Amino acid sequence: MATQPVVCVFCGASSGKSPVHLESARALARLLHENGIKLVYGGGTVGLMGEVARTLVSLSGPSSVHGIIPQPLVKFEQNHDPDNPNAHLIDESVFGRTTVVKDMHTRKAMMAAEVVAGGPGGGFVALSGGYGTLEELMEVTTWNQLGIHSMPVVVFNVDGYWDGLMSWVRNAVSAGFIGESNKGIMVEAKDADGVMMCLKEYKNAEGRFGLTWDQVGVVAAAAAAAEK
Repeated sequence: MATQPVVCVFCGASSGKSPVHLESARALARLLHENGIKLVYGGGTVGLMGEVARTLVSLSGPSSVHGIIPQPLVKFEQNHDPDNPNAHLIDESVFGRTTVVKDMHTRKAMMAAEVVAGGPGGGFVALSGGYGTLEELMEVTTWNQLGIHSMPVVVFNVDGYWDGLMSWVRNAVSAGFIGESNKGIMVEAKDADGVMMCLKEYKNAEGRFGLTWDQVGVVAAAAAAAEK
């Protein structure tokens, strides 16, 4: 049986001030369902994180979603018992399976490993978010440039939210800090349909570095961390 593709969605634990952000999260989840794609994400039950997970679970079932969250963030990114900040009270029937890990590095390695293992049709998608979302997006972009992975990196530019970032990329190219042949590592989509098209039609940049990495080791390390 063919491996089911996996999309990692980076997004905020906030809903944002405009309802367009929540609706875009729902629209993306609906298309993940229609295309038989699983979701791996940061494990939050609030904001855009919770919305994309909850929507996909409602359509595809709990097995379609895997949230990965560091223990210290449980009290910030999940609805929890205020009398016990370490409690983990997520409802799997609503948000899917959750794995609690020790730190941010483990979370990101595990999410990336699931995307790579899922193969064609999957990739990384950034919805609107804050510092953490931007950091995660830039890390997987750098990893693509270095040849650590070859999966699509898509910026879901909802209502112009990421216009500044896309402008920065163009400026970095013109200033000589990003090569012309690497400017397309991140691709932009304006709506959920565009995200799916980008995932399906993505072409790796010609300027990616021809470096050799131990892909098996990365995946194995992430799998081992998930079992602890």
